[in-house]
Amino acid sequence: MKKTLPLVLALMTAALASPAGARDTAVKLSFAELLDSPQAKSKLDGSVQFFLAGQKTPKVIERKGEDVSNKKTNGFNKDVTTGCQWAALAALIAFQDKAKQMGANAVVDIVSFYKRDTFSSATEYQCHDGAFVTGVTLKGTYAKVAK
Repeated sequence: MKKTLPLVLALMTAALASPAGARDTAVKLSFAELLDSPQAKSKLDGSVQFFLAGQKTPKVIERKGEDVSNKKTNGFNKDVTTGCQWAALAALIAFQDKAKQMGANAVVDIVSFYKRDTFSSATEYQCHDGAFVTGVTLKGTYAKVAK
């Protein structure tokens, strides 16, 4: 038994570490519902507007550069929608903070950018839900838009 225990432990470790067993489910959720959520209303101060690529925006006066925000949350004991909204909101908060530093009042042309794979929609963002971690990666352009 003593000789087989290390072999059994090694096989169990390999099986658990195997990417084939890892869950990574792409989920598409409403961007409008995210922005209308009580959490977004309490965390986003309204000084920066957010527009998905393909969404109608006010006139863009100046583009100030592109950025990526990659945020994750512990998926344990959270349903998929809640985990995705936490991660997406964290990404928007990061965009808001940097936009204010740059003198921008909007982030435009936002696309999902998980593992550098672009998902573009005028109404939805993409989230990836794993067994333990839920993540959202957004790419957008800081801009000054007309009021």
